[in-house]
Formats: sequence, C-alpha cells, structure tokens
Amino acid sequence: MAAIIGRKVGMTQIFAEDGARIPLTVIEAGPCPVVQVKTDERDGYQAAQLGFGASKPKHINKPEQGHLKKAGAPLMRHLHEFSLDELGAEELNEGDVVTVESFVPGSYVRVTGPSKGKGFAGTIQRHNFKRGPKSHGSHNVRGPGSIGAAAYPARVFKGIRMAGHMGARQVTQRGLQIVDRDVQRNLLLVKGAVPGAVGSIVWVRPD
Repeated sequence: MAAIIGRKVGMTQIFAEDGARIPLTVIEAGPCPVVQVKTDERDGYQAAQLGFGASKPKHINKPEQGHLKKAGAPLMRHLHEFSLDELGAEELNEGDVVTVESFVPGSYVRVTGPSKGKGFAGTIQRHNFKRGPKSHGSHNVRGPGSIGAAAYPARVFKGIRMAGHMGARQVTQRGLQIVDRDVQRNLLLVKGAVPGAVGSIVWVRPD
C-alpha cells in the first residue's frame, strides 16, 4: 500500500448485506507524479515528493515552476513529501505516478488534513465549558469565569483555556478502512469521516 494526496469530495453511504448502513467519505486521490526523490547520500534521509492538482502558471511562483520543470512534471498546485516506508516502495524514480491502484480494499489508513475553521469561538463551544446560572442577577451566563489569581502571581498562566480561534488546524484521523476504490475516476471510498470541509486537500497514508 502507498501514500497519496487527495481532495475530499464529500460523504455518502452504502448498505451491507445485513442491512447495516456504512458511512463513506469519497476522496479524489491522485494521480500523483513523483516530483523529487531524496536520498541518504544527498539529503540525509529517504523520501519522495508527490504532486497533485493541475494549476495555471499564475498560481505558482517562479522557483516552484523551475522545480517542477526540472523534474519534467506538469504544474501542480499541491506538493507533499512522504517517506519511502509510507509509500510502500524500496525505490522510486522521478516521473513515476502513484494512483489509487496502490490501495487494497480492507486495509487501514490514516488521513491528515486541515479541520473546518470556526472563526472566533467562546469557551463553551471551543472547550466544552459549562455555562453559569441564568437567574438571580447572574452576570456570568456564558463567560469563562476566573482565569487566574489576584495579587499573586498577578498574571494569567500560559495554557489557560480561553476564547479564541477555533478549528483550521492540522488533524489526523487514524484507523479508517478502505472500503472500495474506483481506478477509472481516481476515487477512494473510506469508511467514516475524515478531517476538513468538502474540497479540502488531505494526505492518505498507511496506518
């Protein structure tokens, strides 16, 4: 099994023979050409950089265009590096292409991607705090309450859970099973939900 870059298409469902409902996430994965191969002699470790998503020249800066041109690869919007162990290959060459054919139905993967951004959120939504009383003149219904001491130490300790930006961070979901694949349309059907909104870029690796 290999690793691959994909785009979250959405969710659907199928029904097993016993009538059980199986939720599925559809991922458009690859084809991903190998743009660069890193070796122990030159780089100190072994890895391969994959590309995904055709792009126009105006969306890619000149250094990255030169990097892709040197590898003989088309202009790709997204690049990501995987170790050779994750790619399941002892040797890869520039120009090789990774497709969904490398994934076996029934195997398990982990999917990494940016979670949905929620913007600024309070402590009840962000950290699952409890609200205060709503009666008898209470002025702390949805406020966070005390966040520190008074005279000493006269500051707020680092790491206090407070209101702030919620979501839009890298999340990895492990233990997801490959239910099926569509080689003609470059689709992976994964059991369960994966991080991110529809259209977000995800990285699929063996678990």
